[in-house]
Amino acid sequence: MADSIGHLPRGPRGIYRATLWSLKGLRAAWLHESSFRLEVVLFVILAPLGFHLGTSGLERALLIGSMTLVMAMELLNSAVEAVIERYGPEIHELAGRAKDMGSAAVFVLMMNVVLTWSLILLPRLLEQH
Repeated sequence: MADSIGHLPRGPRGIYRATLWSLKGLRAAWLHESSFRLEVVLFVILAPLGFHLGTSGLERALLIGSMTLVMAMELLNSAVEAVIERYGPEIHELAGRAKDMGSAAVFVLMMNVVLTWSLILLPRLLEQH
């Protein structure tokens, strides 16, 4: 929700409410978005692996952080789709373009995960042979 008092600091109560709204959004995504559920399941499986395979804090941050970016973009993509669906099911070129671009953004970040994991882990595998 937007700040109703201008740009004043939120304070503890405002931070608490923002946290509740965020949790509400995560719950809605979990309940209504199968892609988000799949990404969370993959994260739960791969994050411990990334933590184990990363040899430094930076590597761990890259391996795990790249996956969190996918989930964040999936949330934004789902938000765009929800707003478009709010205005009706009729087909419109701009609505289709917006949905396609949101999907493409998720795809680009998925490719970032593949690239990040490959650049960090492939050299180790190649050294062993």
